[in-house]
Amino acid sequence: MPNQSNPTAAQTDAPLIRDISDTARWVACYRAMESERADAHFRDPHARKLAGERGEQIVRGMPKGASGSWSMVTRTVVFDEIITRLVGEGADTVLNLASGLDARPYRLNLPPTLRWIEVDLPEILDYKQELLAGERAACEHEVVRLDLSNTEARRELLARVGAQARRALVITEGLLVYLTPEQVGALASDLHAQPSFKWWLMDIVRPEILKRMEKSWGRKVAEGGAPFRFAPEEGTDFFRPHGWREREWRSMMEEARRLKREMPMAWLWHFLTRVQPASRREKFRRMGGLALLERED
Repeated sequence: MPNQSNPTAAQTDAPLIRDISDTARWVACYRAMESERADAHFRDPHARKLAGERGEQIVRGMPKGASGSWSMVTRTVVFDEIITRLVGEGADTVLNLASGLDARPYRLNLPPTLRWIEVDLPEILDYKQELLAGERAACEHEVVRLDLSNTEARRELLARVGAQARRALVITEGLLVYLTPEQVGALASDLHAQPSFKWWLMDIVRPEILKRMEKSWGRKVAEGGAPFRFAPEEGTDFFRPHGWREREWRSMMEEARRLKREMPMAWLWHFLTRVQPASRREKFRRMGGLALLERED
């Protein structure tokens, strides 16, 4: 569990989330909390160090901070499962956009021939590289310092990676919710422009879940310039005009139940779901989850 000591007065006066990079420290703390459980679903030996005191402070300061770990842990486990499976199916490149403090190249059992490319802002990648100095990734590992909002630089990177890959998996874990629909659409089109980009793994929510997120964490993240934005009413159909179709959907609530990492009062959600007609139950299970898209040619 995070250290329960109180923040200093100076820390109290500052925004809890200072910028988008702080969200990576926040999530790393949740990964550390899971890793330290006796029944952990994964072990990330670097998470506590990467989260640092700043990550612990954010978890302490967030409404229902520690209990909010369930969704991040569930997302991590499901992403691990799908990534590992696709690498086994022939993915030769993983392009992790807005990679934050993810340590999968160091902790997953990956083939040494796999190429893993991390892309994020210089500040967070410099911080991670400094703390992981001396650690060896399991596969070929490249770090790219880039602001993804720089359209020209982003397209140049995607073209380079696309030309070198045969069957690439793109990951956007915890990224899309901070973008506008226009930005997500532009990214989707840029990714589809590379024929070797075969799969796209993401987390996505509907407007109803976004409203709940805004009530609990919205003000804190908005203070750091990272407001929640993207929650398309049409779900993964949003990506169809950009050349992507859904291959697999994992409901966050169903997966959390499978993993025994459910949110507080989850029993009420399950009860309400059971008494609804089939169409309503399907809408509930698609309120928020993890989606694997594949390209349409």
